[in-house]
Amino acid sequence: MLHLPLDPGTLVSQAPLPSNCTAPGEHVKPYVFKTLTTKALHFSIAETQSEMDVRDPFGLSLEYTRLMMGFALFHPRPSTIAMIGLGGGSLAKFCYRYLSASKISVVEINPHVAALREEFEVPPDSDRFSVILGDGAQFVRSASRPFDVLLVDGFDYHGLPSALCSQRFYDDCVNLLAPAGILVANLHAAHPRTPQRVERLRRSFAGSVLTVNDESGSNTVVFAKKGGALQLLRRAAFRYGTWTDRGAWKELRESFDQLRSALREDTSVGEGDWTRATASKP
Repeated sequence: MLHLPLDPGTLVSQAPLPSNCTAPGEHVKPYVFKTLTTKALHFSIAETQSEMDVRDPFGLSLEYTRLMMGFALFHPRPSTIAMIGLGGGSLAKFCYRYLSASKISVVEINPHVAALREEFEVPPDSDRFSVILGDGAQFVRSASRPFDVLLVDGFDYHGLPSALCSQRFYDDCVNLLAPAGILVANLHAAHPRTPQRVERLRRSFAGSVLTVNDESGSNTVVFAKKGGALQLLRRAAFRYGTWTDRGAWKELRESFDQLRSALREDTSVGEGDWTRATASKP
């Protein structure tokens, strides 16, 4: 979710609801705002939930999504990724394309959002990719297998639901993650309860938390690691394997550099070392 002004454009009609939709009336219908080069998902005119460049449907148009991909600096080739919140599918699509060995499960509670997956060119369900219509907090609490990476970006019309930022939820996130697993949570930077939510993350993850604000000042992205301090990979190690894709590297480079800078500020460790972050700033 990002607060952005709208450019002149047109509205796109709603898609049919999924066949397994149970209670559509409980959820606010989003709309799609379309320009010559973009499609954006909105619940209100003041906020952009997701944005897609139609010339590059698998790219990451919004800065905070590129920053959330910073998990790759800690866990570059996860076997399993869970996402709470589909939105326009930006993060899901990017991971699907550039982390081809990862199995990805995306949980979306709003059937009206899930109905727009084809509008935003979200891949169809397969053996390694699925969109689940359900409650993200319940999924985290009851999932039958651990995940290496968990991305939480579950904003709705009212903001971040309380069920996705409670102490119990963050404790459940720890339990969901595999050993050395990484949680990345997107929070509203200006919300008065954001410091409280970061403190909850500190308690759940034994202080192994780092917060980074995007340049717009709208989003606070929180990285948290299970079972020890955050460890940043060396540049050379990160370039090998899956992440030799130059397009992905170029798209994420500035955000990765921003995250490295945040780690250095927290730890005063040199660029060439294995850096650690054991606490976040308020």
